[in-house]
Amino acid sequence: MKLLPREIIFSLILFIICSSKVCKAMDCGGTQVSRTIVVDQSGKSDFHTIQAAIDSIKTSNNKWVKIHIKAGTYTEQIQIPYNMPCIFLEGQGKEVTTVTYNDHQKTDISATFSSFPDNVVASGITFKNSFDTAAILSYDGKRIPALAARIYGDKSAFYNCSFIGFQDTLWDVEGRHYYKNCLIEGAVDFIWGSGQSYFVDCVLNVTSSGSITAQGRSSNSDPSGFVFQRGSVVGSGSAILGRAYDRCSRVIFYDTNLGSVVDPQGWNAWHYTKHEDCIYYAEVGCTGVGANTSKRVPWRKKLTISEFRQQFSTSVFIDHEGWLSKIPLN
Repeated sequence: MKLLPREIIFSLILFIICSSKVCKAMDCGGTQVSRTIVVDQSGKSDFHTIQAAIDSIKTSNNKWVKIHIKAGTYTEQIQIPYNMPCIFLEGQGKEVTTVTYNDHQKTDISATFSSFPDNVVASGITFKNSFDTAAILSYDGKRIPALAARIYGDKSAFYNCSFIGFQDTLWDVEGRHYYKNCLIEGAVDFIWGSGQSYFVDCVLNVTSSGSITAQGRSSNSDPSGFVFQRGSVVGSGSAILGRAYDRCSRVIFYDTNLGSVVDPQGWNAWHYTKHEDCIYYAEVGCTGVGANTSKRVPWRKKLTISEFRQQFSTSVFIDHEGWLSKIPLN
């Protein structure tokens, strides 16, 4: 999960572009879909690969285009470029529509699915990195990144999707993101990045001892953070809820069922030990065996339900513009 020089340069380029308002999140014309493209491996539809369907969409598109992906396992590495917003990827269900690819080591190129533009929606799809778990564990004695997805664009949402990997499964890079009824699976920092993201009714499945989140908030003025509402943490081994990927890392679990896989200490300051004053980790109204906070780190935040609703409700934290109501799910 260590950032490489190439990744740093790319992130700076994106920052400069967005600062100039070139990539300001647009309105994609409400909830109406302008046209639908069908992908089917049988060859009886518009395209037989997902990437070909994406490539057929005009750049700077400003109306929702749906790519309907029929059931099947699509072995391809797909990417939505930064100048192709307003795309809706619709699978036939995460149990039957899978995108998988076998890559590893570098976080900037190993992801099965990469999404760069604003206003991207996906539903009913499994994104999987198929690099063998046993190989990861034995690779020179080190665990290595093998990403299922990396999400850059603002106003991106995922419904009923699965993200399957081991280390760094979901790179929630930056921007406001919403995940609903999703399964996210991994072991080491498998939800990480500097996104400002909301996870509702999601199942976090720990497959080996490690850490669930590694959020990268850099300062008190940085709006990013991960909020988990309801859902559950399950799995095997022993995992902390999060470790600080930057000095003001922020993660909140609210009304979540925490299973026995959760390590009693809960959290880790990582490289910021003895400098935990800016780290914001909290659990509010959680249940389950792993919700016992008697052995938690002493510097975690104490947050009441009322304070959570005032500061971290969906409408306050990511949806003050009402963009979630403009997603074309029907």
